[in-house]
Amino acid sequence: MFDIIISGGTVVDGTGSPGIRADVGINGERIESISDLSQAGARRVIDATGLTVSPGFIDSHAHSDGVLLWDPQHANGIRQGVTTEILGQDGLSYAPLSPDNYRTYRRYLSGILGEPPEDLDMSSVEAFRSHYHKKVAINTAYNVAHGAIRLETLGFTDKPLVGDALEEAKRLVREGMEQGAVGFATGMSYHPNAWSDTAELVELCKVVAKFGGVYTTHLRDVNTDRGFGGGQVPEALEIGRQSGVKVHFSHYRTQASNAGQVAERMELIDKAKAEGVDCTLELYPYPTGSSFPLSFLPSYAHEGGPDAIMERMKNPSERVRIIDHLEASQARPLNEAVFTYLGKNKDLEGMSLPDVAAEKGSSLAETLLDLLIEEDGQICYRGAPPESVKTWQQISRDCVEFLSRPDYMVGSDAIPIGSLPHPRAYGCFPRFLGRLRRQFPILTLEGMVQRMTDNPARRFGITDRGRIEKGYFGDVVVFDPDHIIDNATYDDPTQFPTGIPFVLVNGQVAVDTERCTGVLAGHAVP
Repeated sequence: MFDIIISGGTVVDGTGSPGIRADVGINGERIESISDLSQAGARRVIDATGLTVSPGFIDSHAHSDGVLLWDPQHANGIRQGVTTEILGQDGLSYAPLSPDNYRTYRRYLSGILGEPPEDLDMSSVEAFRSHYHKKVAINTAYNVAHGAIRLETLGFTDKPLVGDALEEAKRLVREGMEQGAVGFATGMSYHPNAWSDTAELVELCKVVAKFGGVYTTHLRDVNTDRGFGGGQVPEALEIGRQSGVKVHFSHYRTQASNAGQVAERMELIDKAKAEGVDCTLELYPYPTGSSFPLSFLPSYAHEGGPDAIMERMKNPSERVRIIDHLEASQARPLNEAVFTYLGKNKDLEGMSLPDVAAEKGSSLAETLLDLLIEEDGQICYRGAPPESVKTWQQISRDCVEFLSRPDYMVGSDAIPIGSLPHPRAYGCFPRFLGRLRRQFPILTLEGMVQRMTDNPARRFGITDRGRIEKGYFGDVVVFDPDHIIDNATYDDPTQFPTGIPFVLVNGQVAVDTERCTGVLAGHAVP
């Protein structure tokens, strides 16, 4: 007798092997049999005739750290078939932080992570993980967040991490790895992360390497003079060379400015891999990104944390200096920003910064500063998609070509807050598996499933997950390979996909005939 039998489906086991016709029997949290179970009994039989049965998808890059703490059902992720998410991304998360520093960073990150409860214990990775274990619908893994390490050791200050402070930082990273973190993540567009230099990151990554962990990097584009080779790819590869750590590139793809240049994007990385640097990468299948515009401010403006930032934006002379920086910046063009989340001005969600500025009769930079002050920084935005459909199609094709490489996996980079979030929060995985797989038949169904399951499980040491295999946890997705498709669009992003009728997490049905069940069976993994 089984608790659940998934019968009649084609099992695509996550290894990349061709699918086979088999039933899957689950008892408790784990898979017990993959065979003909037509004569076996079960408390629940899920008919998967004509459907694909695969491992649950592992989102290798998601910003759900805050959202899960007030919306544990997490429908936007689990309805895509995502059963595990890796948090702590871009170094923007809450552990390890003292109570005061947690409240400070919670406020600073509210434009990207929202506002989780104020009184949570985030003093260690162990405490962080406890807030998600069997309390949310999905499994969660954690990268020690570089921002938290810097804040806890140096505060919100632009100082070199050396001497006793460096030793304390290394101790915190070591304790985090001992308490179950899968790696260490940086976001070199953000603060206090961007005040680091390459030497600091090498020393911290040496600790991570001793545990076999992964260094996940959002590449440096702030304070580039502090990074080896000017930051970006050369710095990340040099950190791998010097520390011996496994390097993982976040959201590494093409965009409108370099559409079609897949080989060129991979040239430095492939050369380093041939020399022995262990690299993997991830991406999402969209032409633009999303973030929080507090990060647009010049590096010096972040000194002292949220209160000091607000005072600088209000101070007349400082305000002029910040505006000059915003207007001169080419890295984050203001005219492409579309607001997806504002803590107070909900009516502005979905409007572009130029539209709001025109309505207010003000410049783009002035309007942004006024909104940041009014919202206490609690704003999120996304980029506008390219006007050229041809360019967009080329970027989509590039995404599938990248994913066809064996060193790639999928990371949604989802920021599931606001009424009009980036559509990747609701559609990333089915967009790849349905729309783009059918449009650009570069990668087989089995290969694409492997990139979404086994690849991230192996890379991040997530044990007994990522495959349909006896003894593995019952993280399972049942989907229709011919009709699975994303429905989330830039103008209507909170639409769930179709063609994913069932999702199981640790042997419990979390999505039943395309409806969330309310079951909160997720583990803090690995």
